[in-house]
Order: sequence, then C-alpha cells, then structure tokens
Amino acid sequence: MGHLLWSLRGHFRSPGRPRLWIELLLIAVSYWIYSMVRNAVPEMEARAQRNAHDIWALEGTLHIDVERYVNHAFDSVSWLITGLNYDYATLHFIVTIAVLVWLFRAHSGRYAAARLSLFVTTGFALFGYYFYPLAPPRLMVDGGFIDTVEKHHTWGSMASGDMAHVSNQFAAMPSMHIGWSLWCGVTIFFLAKRTWVRVLGVIYPLTTVVVIVATANHFFMDAIAGACCTFIGLGASRLVYRRWPYSFPKAAPLPVPEPEPEPVTVGR
Repeated sequence: MGHLLWSLRGHFRSPGRPRLWIELLLIAVSYWIYSMVRNAVPEMEARAQRNAHDIWALEGTLHIDVERYVNHAFDSVSWLITGLNYDYATLHFIVTIAVLVWLFRAHSGRYAAARLSLFVTTGFALFGYYFYPLAPPRLMVDGGFIDTVEKHHTWGSMASGDMAHVSNQFAAMPSMHIGWSLWCGVTIFFLAKRTWVRVLGVIYPLTTVVVIVATANHFFMDAIAGACCTFIGLGASRLVYRRWPYSFPKAAPLPVPEPEPEPVTVGR
C-alpha cells in the first residue's frame, strides 16, 4: 500500500512516460461512457424547447442573437454550407485525436496532464446534457432556422435523419465542438514550434464557432459554456499536478530500474 501511494505521489510530481495500451484503453472507455451518458439522457422535448427559447431571449437581451442571420447567409452558398456540414461531422474527432497522438509521441512529459484536462472538460459537459436539455437552433419550434444537413442531404448530424433515433437530440449545452477545439487550439499554441502552426491553433476554435452557428447546431451560449468547460479542465489539471499541463518537461523521464536484491549467503 505504501509503495502504491508513493508511486501516485511521484506520478503527480512527474507524470512519467505514457503507455500506449493504457492510453488506448482509457480513451475507449471514456468515450464509451461519454456516449452512453450523453445518449441515455431522457429526451425531455418540452423542457428542451423552453430552454432554447430562454437562451434565444437572453441572447436577444445581450444583442448577440445573430445565429439565424449567419445560418441563412451561409445556407445561401450551397458548396460552402455543405463543406461546413462535413466539417461539423469529422474534424471534431479527427483533430482531437491527432493532437492527442502528437502529444503522446512528441510531448510525452506533458501528455498525462493535458489528457486529464481534456477528460475533465468532457466530464463537465455531461452535467449540462443531463441537467439542461436544450433544443439546438435548427430543432427549435418557430425559430426560423434551417437544418442544413437535412436540406442539403449531407451526412454528419447525429440528430438528423435516421440517426435521430439513436442519439439524444437535446444534448446541445455545452458545445463539445468548442470545448475540444479550444483544448486543441490551446495545446497547439503553447507547444508548437512553428509560428504558422500556432496561428492555426488560434484559428481552429474560432472557425469552429462559425461552423456550429452556420449549421444551426448550437447557440453562442453553448459555445461559451463549452469554453468554460475547457478552462475548468485546465484548472483541474493545474490543481492535481500543481503545474499547468504545458509547463512540464517535453520528454518524460525514463523509469529508473530498481536495484536487484543482493544474493543471500548462507553460512556453513
């Protein structure tokens, strides 16, 4: 027991070199739990519709209710909105996985702390899905938004077409497209060496905001909540490891081999 506690204490001081099979298992189990909880939430449509109209009214009070204008403007350019539909469907996963792989291979000393911040970010989103069901703009009754996936017959929305029967349609608050893209952007900005790559890190979450609004999958308030989840995740990692994820040494130290026990000599 003492050896285990000492190992945990050492891990939080220096996370050590991640092991591939453990990381794959953690990611697989975590995403399975995330998907199960996200899609198992009872679909309370009446409450989700009320919340959507409340959000829309709040944004009107704050004078940031421009989502419908953006949605219609982008929808008028078929090739552009089709591209954004596929962006919404794919980059969310591709970029996040790519950044995790890059961290694992090139920044092993920072991987564990950064991965923890992503896990906490995602975990906090589940509270929003469960306690605050929210109809996305394109499903809001009398909202006047366009479901761009349905109109242009592109795949990519878990809440459109046949996929609507197997996915919770009202898990919109917070937006993990923003939560994950901001985590990716911050990671790239602090760790990439080339300036143009760091610029891409800044641009990526900003363009993701455009994507989620243009396709009417989220309100601006969903994006703000998603960003808050990211900052909570980074703060939690800082609290656990007592350092920001990106301040650890680039390479994790190699494990020190334990000394072999000395042979016991038995006297005659």
